[in-house]
Amino acid sequence: MEVKAILKYVRISDQKAREIARAIQGMPVSQALSVLDFTPKKAAALFGKTLRSAVANAENNHEMDADDLFIKSATATKGPVLGRIMPRARGSAGAIKKRMSHLTLVLAKKEADETPKADKKSKEVKKPKSAVTA
Repeated sequence: MEVKAILKYVRISDQKAREIARAIQGMPVSQALSVLDFTPKKAAALFGKTLRSAVANAENNHEMDADDLFIKSATATKGPVLGRIMPRARGSAGAIKKRMSHLTLVLAKKEADETPKADKKSKEVKKPKSAVTA
């Protein structure tokens, strides 16, 4: 079961929001909320608002417990761009782009029987061959 929350038309560039999205992806909800509360960026406050909305959706609409949820995906996609101009020298105009983005959070329930799978490469240890054999 997955729960989704979307915050649309936010006045922040998608690049700045993606930095926070990468930081919280895969975290349990309680840990992500504490990280977002103490991150001094505008995107952290916006993702915190979206995360609280997603948790409320999960509890009220799907009867899920917030302690069992983790962030499956956090994305920031491009929204519309407001075009503005700034007067420049000799009567020309410079473009100013005021970017918007859409923030999406998908929460999923952690399964009790799931265990993280270890890489096969980390288990295999190769012994170096000696260069000189006598």
